[in-house]
Amino acid sequence: MEWLFQFPEILKPDLTAIDNAVRSFAVWADPVLSRISGGLKGMVNGIDTLLTYIPWPLLVLLVVLVSWKARGRLRSGILYGLLFSLIGAVGYWDMMLVTLSIVIASVIISLLIGLPVGILLSGSDRANRIVRPILDTMQTMPVFVYLIPALLLFGTGNAPAVIATVIYAVVPVIRLTSLGIRQVDKEVVEAAKAFGSTRRQALFKVQIPQALPTIMTGVNQTLMMAMSMVVTCSMIGARGLGMEVLNAVNRIEIGRGLFAGSCVVILAIILDRVTQGWFSKDKEARKKAETAHDMTVGQNVVRRR
Repeated sequence: MEWLFQFPEILKPDLTAIDNAVRSFAVWADPVLSRISGGLKGMVNGIDTLLTYIPWPLLVLLVVLVSWKARGRLRSGILYGLLFSLIGAVGYWDMMLVTLSIVIASVIISLLIGLPVGILLSGSDRANRIVRPILDTMQTMPVFVYLIPALLLFGTGNAPAVIATVIYAVVPVIRLTSLGIRQVDKEVVEAAKAFGSTRRQALFKVQIPQALPTIMTGVNQTLMMAMSMVVTCSMIGARGLGMEVLNAVNRIEIGRGLFAGSCVVILAIILDRVTQGWFSKDKEARKKAETAHDMTVGQNVVRRR
């Protein structure tokens, strides 16, 4: 009766063949992959160099000003500035800059890929149905799986970290860009076309501005997912705060892991609150503009009567 409790392995895949195929592709495409890896390394190093050459008091002041402008309160700006300074005070300033460089590079590439793809998907129901399962798979796949092909194709270091982070973090901006454009009132789009707007003009002057709050939410989610993935990518040689956390885990050093992890949390909180503040301000400004426009239209109707 053992066959009732042991499922038969009828379709057992040949895992070795898959590994050999990927390795063969890595060898065959090595010239192209090396150029891509070099370009990503140059991008991360360039951002890191730019941040390094900014004096730390100026960078802290910039965080204070941006936080103040985004949140609308000086107290919030000072608080985030102090938290940002705390990262340097405990000795993790340089590691924080490296982590921030990888995050910025990954988010830039994710937006360059995600925004156009989301705009294209918003205009085609068939394409959206085809791509949706792919996005579901990318979002639910365990994050460690992305490290394997990135490591095999691009080696260790910051370049595979950017690749794995982009694959993991690009999904929210694609989804929410497509969703935001689809949720725009069809009557507004039809009115724009009735006044002579082309399909492209209606997209860029009506649909995308109306969907901007939803799109910006996707940008915020992409930023947060990139921040979490960069820490995981320390397992394939990504430098920065993630590497410090990994070393603390390997050596079972609680204090080291606690301080390095706290610095990651501080950086993530600052990025999240600042971006959310900017997005909420844009949304409030848009609502005020729409209210003023409706009042003007109403006054014109009354005058005509």
